[in-house]
Amino acid sequence: MSSNQSTYQPLTEKSAISLAQRLTLFHEQSLLTCKEIGDGNLNLVFRVVDERNNKGIIIKQALPYAKVIGESWPLTLKRATIESHALLTFASYCPEYIPKVYYTDDKLSITVMEDLSHLDIVRKGFINNKLYPSLSTHIGTFLATTLFFTSDYALGPEKKKQLQKQFVNPELCRITEDLIFTDPFFNHDTNNYEIELQENIQAIWNDSFLKLEVAKLKKIFLTQGDGIIHGDLHTGSIIANEEETKIIDTEFAFCGPIGFDIGLFFANLILQILSRPDNERSYLYNCIEGTWDTFTTTFVKLWKNHSIEAFTEVGGFVEHILTQAYADAIGFAGCEIIRRTIGLAHVEDLDRITPHERKIQVKSTALQVGRTLIVNRHSLTNTSEIQDVIQHTERRFVR
Repeated sequence: MSSNQSTYQPLTEKSAISLAQRLTLFHEQSLLTCKEIGDGNLNLVFRVVDERNNKGIIIKQALPYAKVIGESWPLTLKRATIESHALLTFASYCPEYIPKVYYTDDKLSITVMEDLSHLDIVRKGFINNKLYPSLSTHIGTFLATTLFFTSDYALGPEKKKQLQKQFVNPELCRITEDLIFTDPFFNHDTNNYEIELQENIQAIWNDSFLKLEVAKLKKIFLTQGDGIIHGDLHTGSIIANEEETKIIDTEFAFCGPIGFDIGLFFANLILQILSRPDNERSYLYNCIEGTWDTFTTTFVKLWKNHSIEAFTEVGGFVEHILTQAYADAIGFAGCEIIRRTIGLAHVEDLDRITPHERKIQVKSTALQVGRTLIVNRHSLTNTSEIQDVIQHTERRFVR
């Protein structure tokens, strides 16, 4: 169900209830309450609940500016349309990993979807030492399936170009270009860091070799349109429990490189690893390994069974694609680690660390891990080597 007859105005808790009633998503005898639950950087998120049975819906609305900054940073409302189209596109291939979409309104910049409040935001779950045994299998399957079926290898040139056109997303791509690939590597006013990190950061700004490698990765992000990617796949964009995993917050979706989502997911697992003592890390290392193993196994199976590429049977071609994707993912992970440490938008995994001296040690380690992943991405060919990088780097700092 969709509509474009409305005039844009930001919702309130009261008007969110009115919208739910107008859409007849609840029984008319329902006792509805609403709470604004958004804790992200860009949008309003409301949960409307029938108090009689505790069943609810989620209403997400894009604001015409970045919520984290305010009206001084205007943003397109089209991102809500991108988000709903991405959810529906991904659901056409992997419905088990996507919230059900009940209603969209392009002019109100609204997406109404199922309430998944029984699931944890994975980042917060990790911080509370929860484990998600199905996470790596689900994320690896989701990424391989959606990336393959939205690629030229499954669609052919005409359908692929039409899909690519649907997901042109310049304003949110520009945020990624600036905040992940540019600003942290220069003395830019969006950067946000503790003064104790100044020497480490200055070393990054003066590192011409590192900046050259980041520039190469940025070029890949700008120019390589393999398939429709989520574009912001961190542990705050995934909700899960022991059996279920759902992907949310798809407004950054566009036609991009295979390795990008994988890299961002890896990076956020690594940040959680760095925040933990050694004896609490094995699950997260296994999650990185399991995600990549599932991704490659699933992608190769889809390639063999569904590829329409003329060179499908040429030995070594799909392996070449996956080797390049892995190297890109490792480099993208390094960029994400650095930006989450000193850029505009941090992660709770690091910022909550106490005491302060310990936090500075961990963040110093994160910056060096990020650099190592970027500059050595072509020689790091196995996920087990990520653990080696972390442990080697940590030996340089007093823990």
